[in-house]
Amino acid sequence: MTTAASRSGSISVETTEQGLPIRIGIEPDQLRRTPADLAGEILRLCKQAANRAGLARRAELEAAGLSSEMLALTGLPKPEDVARDEYIEESEHGYEPQSWLRSI
Repeated sequence: MTTAASRSGSISVETTEQGLPIRIGIEPDQLRRTPADLAGEILRLCKQAANRAGLARRAELEAAGLSSEMLALTGLPKPEDVARDEYIEESEHGYEPQSWLRSI
């Protein structure tokens, strides 16, 4: 199982290697978001956790001696693919704070 969290840490998911959520943590202030926005963030984090789990599995197989040709056949993500996807996701979702004020 793998965990991923939003930049602020206010939303977190724990998923299987395939990205199926096992546990979802949401801080109360995040419940003010629109349902579609919140669902989109949860799905993004599930995908991120699945990619990271695939990356970890790839590293395990590589350490066990699997050749690069065999690793390519597994379809598991490469480190540069995961880094690129995470960068694109963050830039597309505009992680600018919606307000500098924090609710108490």
